[in-house]
Amino acid sequence: MQKDSRILTIPVIVASLGYFVDIYDLVLFSIVRKLSLKALGLNPEQIEHSGLWLLNIQMIGMLIGGIFWGVLGDKKGRLSVLFGSIILYSVANILNAYVTNVTEYGILRFIAGIGLAGELGAGITLVAESLPKEKRGWGTTIVATVGVSGAMFASFMGIYFQDWKLCYIVGGVLGLCLLLLRIGVFESGMYQLAKEKANSLGSLKLLFLSKARLVTYLHCILIGLPIWYCIGILVTLSPELGKELGIIGIIEPPKSILYCYAGVTLGDLSSGIWSQIIQSRKKILQYYIAATMLMVIAYFCMANRTVQEFYFLFTALGFAAGYWAVLISSAAEQFGTNIRATVTTSVPNFIRASLIPITLLYIFFQWTGITKLNSALVTGIICCALAFYGATKLHESFHKDLDYQEE
Repeated sequence: MQKDSRILTIPVIVASLGYFVDIYDLVLFSIVRKLSLKALGLNPEQIEHSGLWLLNIQMIGMLIGGIFWGVLGDKKGRLSVLFGSIILYSVANILNAYVTNVTEYGILRFIAGIGLAGELGAGITLVAESLPKEKRGWGTTIVATVGVSGAMFASFMGIYFQDWKLCYIVGGVLGLCLLLLRIGVFESGMYQLAKEKANSLGSLKLLFLSKARLVTYLHCILIGLPIWYCIGILVTLSPELGKELGIIGIIEPPKSILYCYAGVTLGDLSSGIWSQIIQSRKKILQYYIAATMLMVIAYFCMANRTVQEFYFLFTALGFAAGYWAVLISSAAEQFGTNIRATVTTSVPNFIRASLIPITLLYIFFQWTGITKLNSALVTGIICCALAFYGATKLHESFHKDLDYQEE
C-alpha cells in the first residue's frame, strides 16, 4: 500500500490542531478550578474537595469514552470518532460557562470527559497508519508537541483574562471551528483494507481474552501513571502543596500549568526526536520515567523557596514527564489494525482515569496519619516504580510493520 512520504500531511496537521484544542479543554478545569468554584459560593476547604471530585468525574467520563470511541473507531472508522467526539466536548464546554451549582458542573464535566476521550487516539491511529514506519514517529511527535502547547494557551487565557466562563466558551468555539478543517481528511487506507478482510473489528474479546495482549495493554497504561500524577496532584494541587512546603509568594494555578506544560512541550519534542535518532521507543520511555522520579523527589525538596523557583521546578518536572508522544506511538504499534483504534483511544484515557486511584491513594495515606506532603511523595514514587516496570516489559516497536491484524 502506497503511503505519503511527507511528514507534514493533512492528517498530521488536523490531528495536531485537534489535540491542541483537546488539551486546552482537558487542563482548563485545573486552571479555572479555584475561580469557578469560588464563583459558585464554595469556601477554600470545599474548593479542594469538590475540585478533586469534579476532576475524577471528568476522568470517569474519559474512561467510558475511551472504550466507546475506541471500539467505534475500529468498527466505523477513525474519522467518525474525530467528528463525533469534538462535537460532544465542544458543546459541553460552552455549556460549562453557564453552570449555577456543583451538580451541574459535574454533569457537564462528565459529558465533556466522554467527548475529550476520542480525539487523541483517533488522531494518532490515523497518523500512524498513514505514514511510513520510519517516519510515523516524527508525525506523532508533531501531533503531541503541537497538542500539549494547547495547555499553554489555556494558561495564558487564565492569566490574562481571569474569566473562567470566557475560557470555556473559547474552548468550545475552537473545537467547533475544527470541524471545518476535517472535511478534507480521508480515512486511513490501511483501515479500509482491514475492514474488507476482517470480521472482528473493534473486538474487545481479542484484547481482553488474550493474556499476552491484555498484559501488553496493562503495561502501556502503567507507563503513563507518572504523567497524570504530576499533572493531577503536583500541579493541580500546587497551591495546597506549596503552602505545606512554605513556598514564598502566591501560587497561581494558571502559571503552574503554563510552566509545567512549557516543559512538557519541550519534553515531548525532545523524546520524540531522540527516539527517532536512537531508533527505540522502549529505551526513551525508561530514561524519561527515571528522570520523572528524580524531579518528583526534587519537588518535595523545595521547602521555603520562592514561588518563581517553584514554577521553574514545574518546567523541569514537565520536561521529564514529556514522553506522552513516545508512549502513545508505542501503544499504537503494539497491536493490529483491527483493534488499533480501540487500544490507542482507550489507553490514554485509562491513563488519565488512573488519576482516580492515584488521588484515592493520596487521600488514603493522609487518612492513615501520614502528612499531606509525604502522602503525595509516596504516591508519586509508587507511580514511577510501576511505570518503569511497565516500560521494561514492553516490546520494542520502532521498526514494526503495522499492516497486520490480530487473530
